Amino acid sequence: MKIYHNPRCTKSRQTLALLQENGVEPEVVLYLDNVPTTDELRDLLAKLGISPIQLVRKGEAIWKENFKGKELSDDEIIAAMISNPKLIERPIVVKDQTAVLGRPPENVLELI
Repeated sequence: MKIYHNPRCTKSRQTLALLQENGVEPEVVLYLDNVPTTDELRDLLAKLGISPIQLVRKGEAIWKENFKGKELSDDEIIAAMISNPKLIERPIVVKDQTAVLGRPPENVLELI
């Protein structure tokens, strides 16, 4: 398993702890430091089964100031997340060809 993790995020920390409590030591990807490529982000979206806009943290100042209210294509939304990785919702947990958002953290239990 792999977790796209932000240690400053409570939900991300709770999700990682829940995995560990269930005997899973996932590969931890600090996605703010190791930003996914466009292809990696597209792969995550496919595994999550959601559209790019559904992965955006719309409460972030970067989104509100630069993107909110604009008509953006999927490619433009993906580019915005790559340029501003804080916009990527977290945590994302991946197992094989499936991924879930750890919001709430208990969502990851379906992967165990």
